[in-house]
Amino acid sequence: MPDTSKKPQNFPRILQKWNREKNTRQMPWKGEKDPYKIWLSEIILQQTRVEQGLNYYNNFIKTFPDVHRLAKAPEEKVFKLWEGLGYYTRCRNLIASAKYISKELKGKFPGSYEEIKALKGVGPYTAAAISSFAFNLPHAVVDGNVFRVLARVFGINTPIDSTEGRKKFTELADKLLDKKQPGLYNQAIMDFGAVICKPAPVCSQCMFKTTCYAFLNNKINELPVKEKKLTIKKRWFYYFVLEHEGKMAIHQRTGKDIWQQLYEFPMIEMDKEQDLNTLLLQAENKGLLPKKNYDLVSVSSPYKQQLSHQLIAGQFIKINLKKNPDVKNNPVAAAWLWLAKNKLSKYAFPKFINLYLFAPKPPVLF
Repeated sequence: MPDTSKKPQNFPRILQKWNREKNTRQMPWKGEKDPYKIWLSEIILQQTRVEQGLNYYNNFIKTFPDVHRLAKAPEEKVFKLWEGLGYYTRCRNLIASAKYISKELKGKFPGSYEEIKALKGVGPYTAAAISSFAFNLPHAVVDGNVFRVLARVFGINTPIDSTEGRKKFTELADKLLDKKQPGLYNQAIMDFGAVICKPAPVCSQCMFKTTCYAFLNNKINELPVKEKKLTIKKRWFYYFVLEHEGKMAIHQRTGKDIWQQLYEFPMIEMDKEQDLNTLLLQAENKGLLPKKNYDLVSVSSPYKQQLSHQLIAGQFIKINLKKNPDVKNNPVAAAWLWLAKNKLSKYAFPKFINLYLFAPKPPVLF
């Protein structure tokens, strides 16, 4: 294992020099001191690329310029604004923390690392980012960019997704942190990992190439190390797009699963691909369709959406109902909302459904 005790003592100085002279990465929240805006940007950027999150950040700031506005907003409005970002637990935590700050703290954002970390949806990295950027507190950020930079420059082959690895990287990050300018330093190392020490790095422009372990030992593609292999679960979602008298049926997802609190069409989940006749029979048995009182309009081509640990596949089966659903004797149908097509855009749907809903001409098998 490489000896990290021989680390370049001038790492912070070189990094800050690069930041002053070479770093041209622009983001609207860089240099921001309002903890509300910093918190908002950090929550949005959790598991989201900057390029994707930029417009969401701008829209949130415009719609909810302070934490009180966010806390008082109808949750459906917040989810609609979040729509498309994925990882919707972040949005639920955002709403919960906004209400807590607005009501319990009278709108005053927590000012210490521990208080910030106690907010829902805020872990060590996010708390370090907010506390250093907003309050200049000496807490080092350790995100994917930082893992990559430190692993390569200092030759650390301890897996970043292990307890030992997280501890080792955090200790090194704390040692290297510029305690006088923690916010500036944290932003610099994250930017360096984003534009120079990328997964496919630009080593020709790297100011550490004369001392970088990975560069000098041809280990660029081997660092950082992860020990856990991602297991992808495949799920089949078959949506029934029910129409009756110009309206369509939707309902809100509940329970602790993906897309919680978003809306969807009535759906049957299967463990494997199914033929149409089986699906129609299942839908009748589960109360999604009135037996023999409907017309099959079309069946879409297959759709797919890759999530972090799941692959969602499925189809949309469009049905015209010949009569109103029996909501008195059917608790499934009783939970549905019936909306005109032009009202659907006011509700937040998973990307999987929006791919079908808002395609110019959704592809169909028949």
